[in-house]
Amino acid sequence: MKPRILLMEDELEFRRMLAMNLELEGYTVSEAEDGLEAINLFESQHFDLCLLDVMVPYVNGHSVCERIRLHQEKIPILFLSALNATHDRVDGLRRGADDYVAKPFHLEELFIKISRLIRKGYWLDEALKSDVADSSLFRFGENEVDLSRYEAKGVYGKFALTRKEADLLRLFFEHPNEILSRERILHTVWGYNVFPSTRSIDNFVLFLRQKFEEDTKNPLYFRAVRGVGYRFTPKGR
Repeated sequence: MKPRILLMEDELEFRRMLAMNLELEGYTVSEAEDGLEAINLFESQHFDLCLLDVMVPYVNGHSVCERIRLHQEKIPILFLSALNATHDRVDGLRRGADDYVAKPFHLEELFIKISRLIRKGYWLDEALKSDVADSSLFRFGENEVDLSRYEAKGVYGKFALTRKEADLLRLFFEHPNEILSRERILHTVWGYNVFPSTRSIDNFVLFLRQKFEEDTKNPLYFRAVRGVGYRFTPKGR
């Protein structure tokens, strides 16, 4: 499988040129022209590296980096920026980036840095697999969820999970039989700065019921607590 790169850059021609060259190097590239689009892509897909411009509309690269780090500490993040002063580089690294490339740059230098960071990321994943395997595999009833692989087996067979679905499931699994308020779910799964509506939470829980419950109108595992939020009951009612 080709390594997947999230590329955030607001200059269209430069972004297309860079994406084309990355694809020629053997990568699969998803493009974002601003910070909001980058966050949405990151939360809905799996990536092996994030390549972020600093100065982009709506949500800048530093904030996107911090948001990514809230959800995933190990994914390599590489900043691209016309800001080349020492304090700019230091600030980017302090925000959670693994490396910093100043514009203009040579493509060969960038490709070497990307290759090294992705190899490092794969090595960390392999080193952690034995530690996280047991803590990432959950079973309830006839259902099975592997959070490390973003895979699940439910009522209708196997299916893939998005990052946000996996984050919500992990929250439920870590707090079995505990009532979780909508506010707590919003803060934990979506973060403090980007709030969806409470209706979004209801839609996500409905999706989980459709996948894991035999009777969605009378759920055994993902149960609503009127006026408060939801409770996950791994042993059913």
